[in-house]
Amino acid sequence: QVQLVESGGGMVQAGGSLRLSCAASGRIFSRTAMGWFRQAPGKEREFVGAISWGGGTTYYADSVKGRFTISRDNAKNTVYLQMNSLKPEDTAVYYCAAGPLASTHRYEYDHWGQGTQVTVSS
Repeated sequence: QVQLVESGGGMVQAGGSLRLSCAASGRIFSRTAMGWFRQAPGKEREFVGAISWGGGTTYYADSVKGRFTISRDNAKNTVYLQMNSLKPEDTAVYYCAAGPLASTHRYEYDHWGQGTQVTVSS
């Protein structure tokens, strides 16, 4: 079983940057892909980005492509989301997730963190 803990959220002005981290702890029995999702009040949880276990495959939502970068350091059991040129519409709770493959679909992930709040002011 894998436990995921997000960190790095906070408040930032539009145009600013934040880097989110997701640290995995506990026993890992197979290679695991990681994804980032976000959920704003009154909206469905939406895909942000995903990365394969080896880091060679990445996917991004059109809304963040060119601004956000997902990466991972398997030696540290940590995945990162670098967020640049932030916009007010990026305001949401950001969740990391672990699953068997990099995917844009929520149902393909088996483990979820508790989320970290990102607030972008105008």
